Amino acid sequence: MKFGFYLKTQRVLAGLSQSELAKQTGLSQAAISRWEDDLRIPNIENCLILAKFYNISIDELIGRDYLLGEEND
Repeated sequence: MKFGFYLKTQRVLAGLSQSELAKQTGLSQAAISRWEDDLRIPNIENCLILAKFYNISIDELIGRDYLLGEEND
């Protein structure tokens, strides 16, 4: 899975730096960096925080096309 790519895409579309995203969500900038670099995967609680922040589903957050029922790889 390329979670980092999808996470970074959402952040860039929102026009935010990692630092700004961290401030607005209460997540750490270091964690966001590790997730975007695919060094770590966020837990479900953090996925919920991010999905709610971006006003998208968790499926969208992780790059799953829920309309087609397939992952975007």
